[in-house]
Amino acid sequence: MLIQIVFGLLDSIIQGGSVIRIKCSHFGNFSYIYMVRVIAKKTLKKFWVKHGDCEQSLKSWYKEAEESVWRNPSDIKRHYPSSSFLPGNRVVFNIRGNHYRLVGRINYAYGIVWIRFIGTHTQYDTIDAEKI
Repeated sequence: MLIQIVFGLLDSIIQGGSVIRIKCSHFGNFSYIYMVRVIAKKTLKKFWVKHGDCEQSLKSWYKEAEESVWRNPSDIKRHYPSSSFLPGNRVVFNIRGNHYRLVGRINYAYGIVWIRFIGTHTQYDTIDAEKI
């Protein structure tokens, strides 16, 4: 029975947009896994226009984030070991070898990352990342 369920799960993965829907049983129950949605790419783009040396790093971070499924901090830590976690589901990512810092507020249940701050390491030292 368990093997049938596992193979049933594998056979019924449906990817649509940023949600993966998995059929969990023969009764038609579904479970949803939300891939990460970053709000807003426009913020990143505005920053890399001013700081061209981080454009490729930000594009890579954005692409990796959008293709990820982050359900908890350990999912992030596995891929970004140098990331730091703050109260209020905020995460600090080091961009381009720690020359820049990106602070995101994450809603793990819905897979959404709101970019709260992006700046140089010096600018980061002047803000309160827990409240921004």
